[in-house]
Amino acid sequence: MRQRVGYAPGVYDMFHIGHLNILRHARSQCDFLIAGVVSDEMCELAKGRGPIVPQGERLEIVRNITFVDEAILEVVPDKLETWRRTPFDMIFKGDDWRGTAKGERLERDFAAVGVEVVYFPYTVHTSSTLLRRALSSIVAEQDRESAAGRTA
Repeated sequence: MRQRVGYAPGVYDMFHIGHLNILRHARSQCDFLIAGVVSDEMCELAKGRGPIVPQGERLEIVRNITFVDEAILEVVPDKLETWRRTPFDMIFKGDDWRGTAKGERLERDFAAVGVEVVYFPYTVHTSSTLLRRALSSIVAEQDRESAAGRTA
């Protein structure tokens, strides 16, 4: 019997419980799990901003998660190109992609090559975006306090 290989791409910036949940759920659906850690450059291209944690550190964190059998650096914007370089049978995404133009394109492209797109619940209460906002608020507050101290 052939092993089912899964692929879970993500930036995995400021690694949190949502990331862990996706990797845990992904591993339960396949025999071998590859995590694709999006490079700093690809993150900048896709999101218009770079990650907070550098790619080497993010790759090392993900590589050491028990559920992950292999971690690779994702360096091309096209997931099909990643699949050609590192073949897999299923790709895992958060369900925030379902029904979006990006998600529909992903489903269409991978259906053409026999790869299943599997969605997992997005962890709404924790995300890198929320963590980034919280950090920005803290830094802004510290800046205000610092400025107030200089004028006192």
